[in-house]
Amino acid sequence: MVAWHGSLHGGVFTGWHARVYDRCSRWVVGGLYRRVAEEVAAVAPTGGRVLDVGTGPGWLPVEIARRRPDLRVTGVDVAPDMVALAGGHAAGLNGRVEAVLGDVVELPFPDDRFDLVVSTLSMHHWPDVDHALPELGRVLRPGGQVWIYDVRVAPFDRLDAVVAASAALADRSPGRDRVGTKWFPVPLYTRYTF
Repeated sequence: MVAWHGSLHGGVFTGWHARVYDRCSRWVVGGLYRRVAEEVAAVAPTGGRVLDVGTGPGWLPVEIARRRPDLRVTGVDVAPDMVALAGGHAAGLNGRVEAVLGDVVELPFPDDRFDLVVSTLSMHHWPDVDHALPELGRVLRPGGQVWIYDVRVAPFDRLDAVVAASAALADRSPGRDRVGTKWFPVPLYTRYTF
């Protein structure tokens, strides 16, 4: 299913696909965004920085910023059309949310920049998980966490192998749990943490 899904848009949402995804994602996966935003709001340090990798139209950063006005939230996406949509959705949040063009294997941020890195429903699109995970670790501050949420059929076993083989992530203990939402409690998603 994941391979078929990616073939619809080549893993990058542009033009018409971006606009349709924007309209649908807020309603179809809005429950997941709200749940993740609540979890982030509960643990992020005061005045902290949060990165949303594969932000798409940027609904998750908006949800986080609404719950925690003290946080700086950055959304990064490989698709220029998605970054433009995310920037539009962040308008009116007083610069607390920014949308940036970038690739998960070469993030445009300095080392140790973020307290928490999250990703929702984008990992199954990443073409190079082997380089993506160490890159997430690079931009994470010491003591920070990475949370990757995706559909249960996403390649989570590959993440285990990358974390185990990476010297940069050697001090990390990965974990997994199934995730439901308030309105649809059947766990459709998995959260991978390290």
